[in-house]
Amino acid sequence: MRRCLPFPPRPTGGDTLDERSAAAMCYTSGTTGNPKGVVYSHRSIYLHSMAVIAPSAFGLSRLDRALVIPSMFHANAWGIPHAGWWVGASLIFPGRHVQPEPLSRLIAREKPTFAGGVPTIWNDLTRFAEKQPVDLSSFRLVISGGSAVPRTLIERLQKRHGVRLVQIWGMTETGPLAALSHPPKACDLEEDIDWRAKTGRILHGIDLRIVDGERVLPWDGESVGEIEIRGPWVTGSYHKDDALDKFHDGWLRTGDVGSVDPLGYIQITDRAKDVIKSGGEWVSSVELENHLMAHPDVVEAAVIAVPDERWDERPLACVVLKEGSGTTLTELRLFLAGRVAKWWLPERWSIIDEVPKTSVGKFDKKVLRARHANGELDLTNLDKADTFLRG
Repeated sequence: MRRCLPFPPRPTGGDTLDERSAAAMCYTSGTTGNPKGVVYSHRSIYLHSMAVIAPSAFGLSRLDRALVIPSMFHANAWGIPHAGWWVGASLIFPGRHVQPEPLSRLIAREKPTFAGGVPTIWNDLTRFAEKQPVDLSSFRLVISGGSAVPRTLIERLQKRHGVRLVQIWGMTETGPLAALSHPPKACDLEEDIDWRAKTGRILHGIDLRIVDGERVLPWDGESVGEIEIRGPWVTGSYHKDDALDKFHDGWLRTGDVGSVDPLGYIQITDRAKDVIKSGGEWVSSVELENHLMAHPDVVEAAVIAVPDERWDERPLACVVLKEGSGTTLTELRLFLAGRVAKWWLPERWSIIDEVPKTSVGKFDKKVLRARHANGELDLTNLDKADTFLRG
């Protein structure tokens, strides 16, 4: 039996707290370099919480039971505990028990209405649900971010479990929420899923622009450049680290590359350090990964750039296949062939047991690059790049 708890008494007397003083510090995940400390002030946490409880964001209320899967050291658990406490929502913390079996038991027992977690969590849970009954009917909304969310995952949760997954985008430096992919009004189901597969629409209170060097690019959905961002809960510096290459004129260089359409929806194509430039043309590792993970026998996929004598760089596709799968790499390449430009098709492939991940569940591509450089990956070369490049 759950009992109602009274609100704690409001503190009285004493010194007034400076709202701009430090309240917490989290470190970046270190996917592209050494982790850096980001200090959150009381003010930034308050304003971030105010933004995410809005109906246009998480829409949290006292009626919600929020399952907090991200760790507190991962960007304040995406701000869910602060926002949930503010509105009086119940908070459910699974701790380290986020594997599919214990997580599914917790969901069945506690019946959360809202949850956040990286795509790996939801991918593993839906794969587990193919073998064991999993009841996800209590959810009104699930959010996912930290890395690109495949459209197939959004579709699987919606059509098999009736769960609405919305993709979010942000960074430790952005509080973390900066955009989320609620679709425009009056969409049919397939259009709705397409919109939710986008990176997200800019959250109110945030300024965003895309740049190519010194040039600011238009929001036309086609111009691609690095995303820069600023706002009341976006940090302006790292703790004891000037990082002059990351901050300028009040803008944070996110390191993400993408476009913005006229409605303000972002489509990230890659991390700046993960972009593959082959023969002077850009290849999106994110798009290749999403298409590969759309194959029913692919559990995970990560694509990295590797040196090539003629084309400077070419993509290497590292894939995790479903247990017992008989799918061949040639079949995977043919699966990709109808979905991406011919010259994007990888000729170098590696079957791996698992994509390495950071402490917060993001794909850790720098580990894969190191393994390749050290000759630790078993490579298969399906064909010469000349077969595909430029037709």
